[in-house]
Amino acid sequence: MEVVDIASLGKSVLWATFAITFVLGAVMQKTGFCSMGAVSDIFIMSSWDRLRQWFLAIGIAVLGFTLMSYFGLIDPLKSFYTGNKFLWLSTLVGSVLFGFGMVLSSGCGSKTLVRIGGGNLKSIIVFLVLGLTAYMTMRGFLGVIRINTLDTIFIALNTPQDLPSLLSGPLGIERGALHLVLGLIIGFAFIAYALSKRSFWTVENFLAGIAVGLAICAVWWVSGNLGYVAEDPNTLEEVFLLTNSGRMESLSFVAPYAYSLDWLMMFSDTSKVLTVGIVAVLGMILGSAAVAIVTKSFRWESFRNTEDTANHLVGASLMGFGGVTALGCTVGQGLSGISTLALGSFLALPGFIFGAYLGLRYLQLRLAPNPCS
Repeated sequence: MEVVDIASLGKSVLWATFAITFVLGAVMQKTGFCSMGAVSDIFIMSSWDRLRQWFLAIGIAVLGFTLMSYFGLIDPLKSFYTGNKFLWLSTLVGSVLFGFGMVLSSGCGSKTLVRIGGGNLKSIIVFLVLGLTAYMTMRGFLGVIRINTLDTIFIALNTPQDLPSLLSGPLGIERGALHLVLGLIIGFAFIAYALSKRSFWTVENFLAGIAVGLAICAVWWVSGNLGYVAEDPNTLEEVFLLTNSGRMESLSFVAPYAYSLDWLMMFSDTSKVLTVGIVAVLGMILGSAAVAIVTKSFRWESFRNTEDTANHLVGASLMGFGGVTALGCTVGQGLSGISTLALGSFLALPGFIFGAYLGLRYLQLRLAPNPCS
């Protein structure tokens, strides 16, 4: 058997991830793709275009993941999202808190990185606070609280929690075939909704949705195929190279914030290595910065006042706690997770949207004139 050069393969995984996310950051900067903006556009301007961008990206991601699974390029049951413990309460509470927080912080995890690339100093503070809170929620005192409260309420399933595994037995259909059918139906349904309004048919909207969806698929392939080693020569066990979870991963921007801060602070510790998540964070920032500089849209921006500062600090904290509790952000659960057809991801998506709605209502009430004044 040919001996795998783990070090060389690991570098390929990281460079591929960087290239994908550099392009993604550039596209998001150019097109304004933003899940928080999708909800706020509906709430403020009655415009559904950015929600359609998001849904187009979901449809492409679902189709890509389904087809890669069907043709054996990746194993869908080895993803981060398909465990058999359905943490429904954690997912629901976490997604609502994240949605509320991303409104206060002027954007979700991915948008924060894009804004950093564009010169937004507020987003640097959001990055630091979100990363710190996420770390505390994973391994600190907030993690103890989470594990001993929300995570104690769950449904133990007899199968992985993706829809094909859950429905295969009751329907009497082989899992792989059912995955193909469900993936095609759900993926095309999201795409059909996105394309159902002709006014959406612009180059910018197509670029945003297609590029984001393909980026999710590409990172699934990088971690689940390029970085997959059936037998690590060091441990003789299968391994997904340089993923923080040790499983197949795609893009998510909450836990990687924490891992990025940990890597920077513990840089001299040789056990701390670059991972797919950390490199994705860097790629997003640099890709966004490249477009901002080339288009001369790079602008330094800081907090307007004390309330603006407080909103961003609270929002970043809610995103850090909520994102870890929900097992992902609007990109993690809302794109990567849904592409696997995981039950938890379909619960998280409306949670993000509802939380964002609550956040927008809160800001609206704050800005409303006081009748007693």
